[in-house]
Amino acid sequence: MVPVIINAGAGLGYCGEFSQQLLAKFAKHGYVADITLAQSGEDMIAAARAAVAAGERLVVAGGGDGTINAVASVLAGTDVAYGVLPLGTLNHFAKDLQIPLELDQAIATIATGGHVRVDVGEVNGRIFLNNSSLGLYPDIVRDREKQQSRLGRGKWLAFTWAALAALRRFPFLNVRLSVNGEEHARRTPFVFIGNNEYLMQGFNIGARSRIDGGMLSLYVAQRPSRLGLVRLAWHALSGTLAQQRDFDVLLATEMTIDTRKGRKHGNARIRVATDGEVTVMQTPLSYRMRAGALTVVVPK
Repeated sequence: MVPVIINAGAGLGYCGEFSQQLLAKFAKHGYVADITLAQSGEDMIAAARAAVAAGERLVVAGGGDGTINAVASVLAGTDVAYGVLPLGTLNHFAKDLQIPLELDQAIATIATGGHVRVDVGEVNGRIFLNNSSLGLYPDIVRDREKQQSRLGRGKWLAFTWAALAALRRFPFLNVRLSVNGEEHARRTPFVFIGNNEYLMQGFNIGARSRIDGGMLSLYVAQRPSRLGLVRLAWHALSGTLAQQRDFDVLLATEMTIDTRKGRKHGNARIRVATDGEVTVMQTPLSYRMRAGALTVVVPK
């Protein structure tokens, strides 16, 4: 019996018929799938905890990067193997591990693949498999979600309007970065922390060559003006971001990010994105690398 946790709350039609198809696909490889159609992140986490408590040695999750993150938050730090079914829009984690995006091939990988240990990033106790960010991106995501719920706009249309609104607001952060024993003060629209080093050059934006290097990568956007912010957005959209031109880059196993408001008036609250999910956290933000904390099934 293999626990399979599916994000059924995304409105993609993962209902009874899909469950029957999934059972048949796993049965082809000799597995009996115990499918949970989770309606929320809390349901996913509860199902994963139940599987670990029952002594399962393999747990499978299907959904986008947010779903994969939710289940990984339970499995990180254990010896339970993690099988990934990339059913989301972007599937960054699966792509970087070369897990097939086609469902049948992803299931075949779970049946025949090997196990590797990969790193997990953490901020104030919350993990991220891909990245965390402050500033422009969390603001855009928050506004996009409001437009989707209040105005009924589609995800990408809402994202476009939210991005334009963010550019009009000209949002900048005053941050103090404590990295490798040194402090850096920056005024920036965007801070990005990656689980291992990202390639930000040309059309390879957001790709990683490895997720087991044991380092966090910190990228701080350099553009201090409104025009510079527009240029940064254009570089991102056109696939011409470059580390040496658009970002200050640092590597570390741990780091602290604080805001000027937090230093002067006590702890501040700030929106933080982790694998595309936005939460509000107290500053200072304490980031650390958890090297080799998660065991994932990948193609041999």
